[in-house]
Amino acid sequence: MSPKVSQEHMEQRRAEILKAAEKVFIEYGFERATMKHIMDAANVSRGGLYQYFSNKEAVFETILEEGLSLELDETLQMLKENATSYWDMLMKTIFGEGGEPDDEMDPLAPAKLEFFIIGRNDEHRRAYGTTRYNNGLKIYAHIIEHGQRSGEFSTRYDHEIIARSIIAFIDGLAVEDAMLSREDLKIKEQSILFVEYLKLALGINGD
Repeated sequence: MSPKVSQEHMEQRRAEILKAAEKVFIEYGFERATMKHIMDAANVSRGGLYQYFSNKEAVFETILEEGLSLELDETLQMLKENATSYWDMLMKTIFGEGGEPDDEMDPLAPAKLEFFIIGRNDEHRRAYGTTRYNNGLKIYAHIIEHGQRSGEFSTRYDHEIIARSIIAFIDGLAVEDAMLSREDLKIKEQSILFVEYLKLALGINGD
């Protein structure tokens, strides 16, 4: 009789698998990555991996979902606490904790691009992509809407339209990042210009 495995242990093992899998997708991209790569990186048996995930698509979707869910929870908590200005909150959501444009991209961006573009004709991926887009939209729209209600942001433009433009900018950089060198892409320079656009759209006075 095999010993029972605690729920806590299972959750910890699942988290370890996802952490290892994220590194695999960053290294190989989505298409080239295999369940064997994930097994080796997580130091888990085939049976142990398939106990949690049926295929690499399920693994990747879980990584995306949990990352976005965490970001949404953090955004809602910041809005609840109202511990900072909405502009600072928006900048941190777009650019990370520092809240400033830099030359870094989401290391998973190329894999995400593969997942959605190559699978664009797959009904499941299209439906999943739509859901994920709407959840991402909610994060930016929430911050902008609260900023407009507080008077910190101008109401000249609809909060949802501005949120969509943010997603379009980030996704556009991801596409370019897959084709160009970082030197040619000039991520920081483009991001600085985009911030100026947001300031105009939201009625934020310059420094």
